[in-house]
Amino acid sequence: MLHKNDIIETEISDISHEGMGIAKVDGFVFFVENALPGEIIQMRVLKLRKRIGYGKVEEYLTTSPHRNEGLDYTYLRTGIADLGHLTYEQQLLFKQKQVADNLYKIAHISDVLVEPTLGMTIPLAYRNKAQVPVRRVDGQLETGFFRKNSHTLVSIEDYLIQEKEIDALINFTRDLLRKFDVKPYDEEQQSGLIRNLVVRRGHYTGQLMLVLVTTRPKIFRIDQMIEKLVSAFPSVVSIMQNINDRNSNVIFGKEFRTLYGSDTIEDQMLGNTYAISAQSFYQVNTEMAEKLYQKAIDFSDLNSEDIVIDAYSGIGTIGLSVAKQVKHVYGVEVVEKAVSDAKENATRNGITNSTYVADSAENAMAKWLKEGIKPTVIMVDPPRKGLTESFVYSAAQTKADKITYISCNSATMARDIKLFEELGYHLVKIQPVDLFPMTHHVETVALLSKLNVDKHISVEVELDELDLTSAESKATYEQIKEYILNKFGLKVSALYIAQIKKKCGIELRENYNKSKKEKQVIPQCTPEKEEAIMDALRYFKMI
Repeated sequence: MLHKNDIIETEISDISHEGMGIAKVDGFVFFVENALPGEIIQMRVLKLRKRIGYGKVEEYLTTSPHRNEGLDYTYLRTGIADLGHLTYEQQLLFKQKQVADNLYKIAHISDVLVEPTLGMTIPLAYRNKAQVPVRRVDGQLETGFFRKNSHTLVSIEDYLIQEKEIDALINFTRDLLRKFDVKPYDEEQQSGLIRNLVVRRGHYTGQLMLVLVTTRPKIFRIDQMIEKLVSAFPSVVSIMQNINDRNSNVIFGKEFRTLYGSDTIEDQMLGNTYAISAQSFYQVNTEMAEKLYQKAIDFSDLNSEDIVIDAYSGIGTIGLSVAKQVKHVYGVEVVEKAVSDAKENATRNGITNSTYVADSAENAMAKWLKEGIKPTVIMVDPPRKGLTESFVYSAAQTKADKITYISCNSATMARDIKLFEELGYHLVKIQPVDLFPMTHHVETVALLSKLNVDKHISVEVELDELDLTSAESKATYEQIKEYILNKFGLKVSALYIAQIKKKCGIELRENYNKSKKEKQVIPQCTPEKEEAIMDALRYFKMI
């Protein structure tokens, strides 16, 4: 019988999607930080929850040949580099496998080759944006990152994956705040002034923007601080203040003030120049974003007669990158400020064959179709939650020849590809791109092509002829609950199951478990129950 603080010898058999080692001992599945498959360790039991546990490495008896030796443990504890203990070559393989597994498990696609992950030569110091909390630690104002699953700040000076000039500006600003005795934010007391430092840097221009996120408008002796900042960092062209007085994890409040210089910085991508504000969506790894977008352009195989829809267009980085190769680009985005930025960026780059509107993509595409505008290519770069069903149906109704899907979540991408295939498209090729080295996140470019119905036939296959039974493809909520209760002794709600299914990219009924009350707080699944639900989904072959 295992107990907390027991020390046991065990072998790490696998690695989770977030980079934690997995060990199986006496019917328990243990998650162990900083442990890799094949390693034999002395493990201290930290926590036991029915059939799931958490452990800590006390001693490595054998180490993996794929271990990246010498990594500061801080980067794992904070999640800055949750794959940093794995050699970079293996990180790229891990991400390729992640994409392939999701395609197979969710979309049931195994006949399309997932290309090797496109990586960086030097996978460090690449982030052009930083969002750093400011808190008091041991009586002193500090900057750093929160320990995973907590609001305990870990002091950091070298952030590993951020551009070094950004690190230097953060550390210099931290020292100024100490010197001028600015009070850091206290979450429990809801007191103090400075909450966060946000820094953006132009990869090519070197221009810097510093945003001071405060609880109140007045910053004592701010003019003196600005003078010292600009003197020490001539590349600073913008110092902004954002006021956020809400007790919330959201970084920015609604009000921005320009304290120095411009309210934007400039940078380039694929030959175009963009104005970037504090709130602009702009890829954080410019070098790899250019490769990502270029791969999307190459996959699309564009010509001068193509009509392109750029859905989720943001400030226009994708659409304007292709505009000079096609007849016209139609961009759509729900954020009005982003739309106005896209229009200004088009003007800035002398692009006259683009149209940007503020609307939902579904509405915009329907209007354009009524106006006789028929796209040949749809390029879409959705958030992590992927596409809505209504978007997929609307996109399919345009009968565009090609859909180029840029994904930051391979699970929701696989879900969306499955629906596209049901609506007459097929996956042609797919390419993972390492936009976020040292982390478990992976970007993917996928090309879907419209099936030529004249050249394809429909074949009916009996279910039992397939290597997938109905029980394997789907289980009811009650079956999942029963399985978890029997194996783990845990009771889980349908709401929790729905949350984890959605997280894994499994389709849910429209508005499932959606509150009818505007401000109702929806409980979130605990890590313990999440792991149990994941186990059930794997058992029923749903992931």
